[in-house]
Amino acid sequence: MLHRVFTDLPVQAQTAEAGAVLLRRGQRARQAMHLISGRVALGVIEEGVMAHQLAVVNGPFWLEAASALLDLPHAVDAVAEGPVTLQHLPLAQFRASVKAMAEPSQTLMLDLARAQRQQTELAVSRLAKDADARFAEWLLRHAEPADSKGSLAVVLHDRKRLIAAQLGIAPETFSRVLRHLRERNLISGGGRVLNLLDPSGLQSLAGV
Repeated sequence: MLHRVFTDLPVQAQTAEAGAVLLRRGQRARQAMHLISGRVALGVIEEGVMAHQLAVVNGPFWLEAASALLDLPHAVDAVAEGPVTLQHLPLAQFRASVKAMAEPSQTLMLDLARAQRQQTELAVSRLAKDADARFAEWLLRHAEPADSKGSLAVVLHDRKRLIAAQLGIAPETFSRVLRHLRERNLISGGGRVLNLLDPSGLQSLAGV
């Protein structure tokens, strides 16, 4: 759908060579990037190399379109695997084109962007982080105010086995992670409510 909507926009094409880093994870999108032709690896760069590869895409393909639509930092790094041809579209023009759609199509586009973003974040978390870090990030993402003093807590609406599956770890590992975080005084509580005693410590553990 995105390809059909935007390919007629007058944007000058550019080229990049193999090994070029096209997007950096954590950097906020400044423009929408359309891969016209070529092959690009998506994943996590460590020490200058693609240490964790999530996917490989071929043009035509919009790189990290969800980040551009939702005004979020890039969720993955993107590296050209060979010569590529690209179009760069200003964000204002990109988003205006979405807003010009009929309301049902616009809503569908944004829903798909949010779903893709959530799945990408989860995939990157599984690739690049250990179990403790994944769960710390999950806790921070689901935290809600617990009282008027600003304390945070997480209500476990799903069974622990299901949460473990979402994190890509075994139920036994999930129990071990809970124990580790309690021993480090990062969380407290039991049952369905976990209190976040040290959100800054959880952020440090999660790497966010």
